[in-house]
Amino acid sequence: MSSALTDLFPLPIVQAPMAGGVSVPQLAAAVSEAGGLGFLAAGYKTADGMYQEIKQLRGLTGRPFGVNLFMPQPEYADAAAVDVYAHQLAGEAAWYEIELGDPDSGRDDGYDAKLAVLLDNPVPVVSFHFGAPSSEVLESLRRAGTFTLVTATTPDEALAVQRAGADAVIVQGVEAGGHQGTHRDNPETDGTGIGLLSLIAQVRETVSLPIVAAGGIMRGSQIAAALAAGASAAQLGTAFLATPESGANALHKQALTNPLFVRTELTRAFSGRPARGLVNRFLREHGPYAPAAYPEVHHLTSPLRKKAAASGDAQGMALWAGQGHRMARELPAGQLVEVLTAELAAAATALSAQPKGGAGS
Repeated sequence: MSSALTDLFPLPIVQAPMAGGVSVPQLAAAVSEAGGLGFLAAGYKTADGMYQEIKQLRGLTGRPFGVNLFMPQPEYADAAAVDVYAHQLAGEAAWYEIELGDPDSGRDDGYDAKLAVLLDNPVPVVSFHFGAPSSEVLESLRRAGTFTLVTATTPDEALAVQRAGADAVIVQGVEAGGHQGTHRDNPETDGTGIGLLSLIAQVRETVSLPIVAAGGIMRGSQIAAALAAGASAAQLGTAFLATPESGANALHKQALTNPLFVRTELTRAFSGRPARGLVNRFLREHGPYAPAAYPEVHHLTSPLRKKAAASGDAQGMALWAGQGHRMARELPAGQLVEVLTAELAAAATALSAQPKGGAGS
C-alpha cells in the first residue's frame, strides 16, 4: 500500500459506499474498527442527513473513515424520452397503487451544501462518483486535511482524476455492483466496460496515483490478485452488503444467494444510468426501454422501489449486486474483515512459495 493510504488504515480493505441506506454508520464503524476503511454514502441524502450520520459514526469509532459524494449531473435534453418511460411505468404504478415520482426533483444531490459541511467539519477521506470535481474543490479538501479519491472506469478517466489533483483513484471494473462511476453517461458505450484486472494494468501504465481496485471482489485471494496487478487496496461492496450491520433490506440480502436470482446485468431500468443488479422482473421488463436520463429516472421510480420493498416484492426492487454475489457471506462486518485478511495472507504466502524461473525450472 502507498504510505498515504497506510497512514489512514492498516489493512488494504475498503468498504464501498453504497447509497440507498446500505452504508450506515454501524457498518462503517465495524469495518474501520477492524482495520479497514469504512465509508458512508452521502448520495440521496440531505446535507444535514449526511452530517448527522457523520456525528453518529464518530460516536462509534475514533478510526479514519470516508464519505462519498455524487457529482452533479449535466442537464438532460430529451424530456420526451422520460415522459415515454413514465407512460411505460404506468402499469407498475397502478399495480403498487402509488404515484410515480417527479423526475424534476433535483440534479445536483445537494453537492455544494454537502461540500460546505465537509469543509467546515473535515473527515479523513472523501470520494467522488460520476465524475471528477474541480481542482479547486480537491485543493480545498486537501487544505482541510482530507484525503481524496475519485472513481474512474477507463484509463482516460483516471488521467482526468490525476489532472484534477486527487490523492488516489478508485478503479472500478465492469464487474462492480451498483452504479458504474462513468464521468459521462454515453449510451453508445453501454456494454463496453473493462474488467477489473485489465483496467488496473491499463491505469497503472497511465497515471502515477495510488489505485484502489473495485469490482466483484468477494475473497481475500481476489484482493491479493488486485494488489499483485498494481492496486494499493481493494474496495468491496457486495461482500459487505450481506453483513448484519448493513442497512440493506432483508430481501436484498437474501437475494444475493437465492437460486432464483442467477445472474446480474447492467441496467438503466431503475435510475437511468448503468448500474449492475440482480436480474428480476422489473429489470427484464423495463431495462430494454429505459432512457439515458439520470437522475430523472431515479426520481421517477423511487416510489415504485420503496413500495416494492415495503410489500416484500423483491421482483420490483433494485437489487444492486456485483458479479460475485453468490459468494456473499453472512458474517459480522468485523469478522468478515478478519477472514478476508487471513485469505489475503494465505494467498500471498502461496504466491511467494511458487517456484521462480522460466520453463523447466
